[in-house]
Amino acid sequence: MKILVTDQAGAEHELEGLEGWRVMEVIRDWGLNIKAECGGALSCATCHIYVDKDWTGVIGAPSDEEEDMLDSVGDVRPNSRLSCQILMSDALDGLKLTLTPSAAKDV
Repeated sequence: MKILVTDQAGAEHELEGLEGWRVMEVIRDWGLNIKAECGGALSCATCHIYVDKDWTGVIGAPSDEEEDMLDSVGDVRPNSRLSCQILMSDALDGLKLTLTPSAAKDV
């Protein structure tokens, strides 16, 4: 299954993901510019992404804990999510998202 990621520079990448993997793991393992400091423990917001508007309903709403973490970043939008909280599945094949400025390693 694939996810389509636009990086902070505007370049588009088509990444192969595996069932059950966190979207954050896929992005990180393909070497894109994402900090992902806590490795998916929901204790930071360094894997912050913007989900394409056509996909927000498919992935569902963030948990209260995820919302609390998102409150800690300055570039939050209504379509903001933490990529560590989205698990790859057939339903997400073709997911489109954008890496946020706050998730960049060089910030």
